[in-house]
Amino acid sequence: MMATLNLTSFSPGSFVLMGIPGLEPFHIWIGIPFFVIYLVALVGNGILLYLITMDHSLHEPMFFFLSMLASADLILCTTSVPKTLGIFWLKAQKITFPGCLTQMFFLHFSFFLDSAILLGMAFDRYMAICSPLRYTSVLTPRAIVKIMVGIVVRSFSVVLPVVFLVKHLPFCKSCIIPHTYCEHIGVARLACADISINIWYGFAVPVMTVTSDLILIVISYSLILHAVFHLPSRDAREKALSTCGSHVSVILIFYTPAIFSALTHRFGHNISLTFHIMFANLYVAIPPALNPIIYGVKTKQIRDKLTFLFFSKGMQ
Repeated sequence: MMATLNLTSFSPGSFVLMGIPGLEPFHIWIGIPFFVIYLVALVGNGILLYLITMDHSLHEPMFFFLSMLASADLILCTTSVPKTLGIFWLKAQKITFPGCLTQMFFLHFSFFLDSAILLGMAFDRYMAICSPLRYTSVLTPRAIVKIMVGIVVRSFSVVLPVVFLVKHLPFCKSCIIPHTYCEHIGVARLACADISINIWYGFAVPVMTVTSDLILIVISYSLILHAVFHLPSRDAREKALSTCGSHVSVILIFYTPAIFSALTHRFGHNISLTFHIMFANLYVAIPPALNPIIYGVKTKQIRDKLTFLFFSKGMQ
């Protein structure tokens, strides 16, 4: 009993984040593209949120989901990239234990948030194309608020146990993390106790949650494609496919690297740690930067509003 009390009461004052192992001499140069990508993510998602908030013609379910996705992307990249740049440029490698837990929470929270939002957007497109007459009666403002609250609550409920599992681990080994940010299993592996619960929870719960989201998204888009190819006119088919094109692009950008990362972590034992860490950094930086660009280019309403925002004054 005394041993248990001693283990659960000990926690480190801070961790040391090493950056990308094997590429330390190039950290200052690697930071430049990450800084540019982060700026693109901030500006792109900021403009999206501004347009959707200020323009009443964009106050539709699809754009409410899009604003939520932009917010989640900002959380994802802001949670990790500034600290990464601090490591690369300022050698600010230390992170406090509470700071590490906070970063871990928001990192995983935004990931589950993204997955659930993409499912909500797939449902929105399903209703718009497969049941257009019921669209406004089903996706009312009240229903949208309930869906959004449900998305946040689910993501919070899935991630919160991760923080408690790590918080109660005893750390009596090295506090050096070979990464640029704190993630669940990477921190748990530093503990001098059995972490089998962490491993099972860290693998099973995300797999079940994200996989169920992905299955439902695939079913939604299968039904959408079936409905689209049965539309009578070619113009209607092209318009429907164009509407869904941006959503499918974002879904592929989000899930493809996530699946690849999960598979390489479990089965890619011959893949170097340097590759794992670099890929993990690109995963939290690139999708948040690409998503607003994709929606800005492929969504006509957003494209028109951007044109008006940036070029209307010059034309006057």
